[in-house]
Amino acid sequence: RRLLWNLGYCGHYLHFHSGGRSGRAAIICLLAKNDGQMSQQELGAFFDLKPGSLSEILAKIENAGLIERTRNPEDRSQLSIRLTQKGTEEAALEQERRLRFRQRAFSCLTTEEQEQLVVMLDTIRSHWEGLND
Repeated sequence: RRLLWNLGYCGHYLHFHSGGRSGRAAIICLLAKNDGQMSQQELGAFFDLKPGSLSEILAKIENAGLIERTRNPEDRSQLSIRLTQKGTEEAALEQERRLRFRQRAFSCLTTEEQEQLVVMLDTIRSHWEGLND
């Protein structure tokens, strides 16, 4: 019981303190890692979001001036998402914030303990993925 409670707390903490899974910060960081541009379809597939949900998130990010959406001239059904200068700057700040978070989050463990934890979490994840079959 304590194990599940602690895992739940860790998941909650990571979600809220490391930028979430598919919100504004995660999207602009992914775009930055991909030379500032991706198709809307690629973003949706990466975050496993339905087109309508992704479109709603992208509209908010676009209204904040962080991205531009344009139609692909070769395939008008495809939208290309590109970081603006403001978006590139915000993504760089967010990436720095995430790096600091990762460094602080596990600083209570030695390097050896972190490696052991990774192995244990890999084992649990593999087992849990098998339970879904």
